[in-house]
Amino acid sequence: MTDTSTAVAAVSARGLSKHYGDTVALDSVDFDIPANTICGLFGRNGAGKTTLMSILTAQNFASSGQAWVFGEEPYENPRALSRMCFVREGQRYPDDARPVHAFAAAELFFPNWDAEFAQQLIAEFRLPLKTRIKKLSRGQLSAVGVIIGLASRAEITFFDEPYLGLDAVSRQIFYDRLLADYAEHPRTIVLSSHLIDEIADLIERVLVVDDGALVLDEDADDLRGRAVTVVGNAKAVDEFVAGREELHRESLGPVASSTVLGTIDDADARLLEQLRLTTSTVSLQELIVRFTQHADQTGALR
Repeated sequence: MTDTSTAVAAVSARGLSKHYGDTVALDSVDFDIPANTICGLFGRNGAGKTTLMSILTAQNFASSGQAWVFGEEPYENPRALSRMCFVREGQRYPDDARPVHAFAAAELFFPNWDAEFAQQLIAEFRLPLKTRIKKLSRGQLSAVGVIIGLASRAEITFFDEPYLGLDAVSRQIFYDRLLADYAEHPRTIVLSSHLIDEIADLIERVLVVDDGALVLDEDADDLRGRAVTVVGNAKAVDEFVAGREELHRESLGPVASSTVLGTIDDADARLLEQLRLTTSTVSLQELIVRFTQHADQTGALR
């Protein structure tokens, strides 16, 4: 569903940096997110994900570098800002605001707002419309943001941990509705999440930020094929791994498990059989964790 033919990327950054005194929140980040793509933005707490999204949506300033939305700088640009929706954890509302007020305001701001879709989501999330937002549970507050993010149908929607407090059923409703509506109304969606395995089947592109630096920017399908885990006798594992780049290793007595970069070709398959080693696929979550750890150790990903 990714539209790679689009001349101008939906979101771009070049040399994007943000410093708070001596603290580096973002360190010269470069990337392009194609239009009509679901992109996963991952990283540990404090890695710089929220700072990045805040700059892209003109809610924060970059210390240096540039960011563009459909080729335009977003800051003080009403046209660019009207094309984006930023759903963030802990969104603040006036003390007397109720969900019905939040949705009415969203309808005025977002030109593609779908009121019927919003009502459907309100019913599915069982959201009380007349309760003050400050009295809502954490899950109900998250549902307000999720509904706005989906029903806005903005050309670019950023979800920053949008489902904290949602139970498993509500999170699945979110994933199902997002994917179905994206299929009917393609747009660019950036999902920042720690629940990588839960959204692995949704995302088409992966960005990973670690300690302010972009350590991974890759098509999700390509990333899934970049590593394999080999398990068996430790000496046999050593023989197979020799000359390959190892992301992670675990040992238990004479048995070792090694996750290495690369795919398995016919010659590798014959060697694995000869060494009596088995292989297993690496989940997207494990890949991202291992790549991040590897970046910490080597300073770069190859």
